[in-house]
Amino acid sequence: MTPLPTRCTRTAPARRARRGMPGFTLIEMMVVLVIIGVLGALIVPNLLERADDARVTAAKTDVNNLMQALKLYKLDNQRYPSAEQGLDALVKRPTTGVVPPNWKPYVDKLPTDPWGHPYQYLNPGLKGEIDVFSYGADGQPGGEGKNADIGSWQ
Repeated sequence: MTPLPTRCTRTAPARRARRGMPGFTLIEMMVVLVIIGVLGALIVPNLLERADDARVTAAKTDVNNLMQALKLYKLDNQRYPSAEQGLDALVKRPTTGVVPPNWKPYVDKLPTDPWGHPYQYLNPGLKGEIDVFSYGADGQPGGEGKNADIGSWQ
């Protein structure tokens, strides 16, 4: 009968052989993490700028779509909605001011700008017959860069 093996113990030669195994040292791991951090610091700002550019483009597209809907409204009703009626006149029939005789829904729902603010409407406009615009990322008039106003006059 063969005796059952008892607890395995490592011998000195096995421990010496383990030290020669390939692997990464702590220094090598730290260097890799620093390289990843530097690359991240260079790439992330470019990605954020792209996101801001995409929001500006989306706002310009929304403004153009609202302007087209307003032109159809005027074609059907011989006038643009009043400032009091606002952009809501594109979604539901106005009950105040001059009620449009040939009204129909011009958009399914009013979009908000890419920053979550409602689009603004002026009749009469400051830069055109009517103005449709977004105040940009900060939601305040004026500004530069991503905070600049985006409107139908652009």
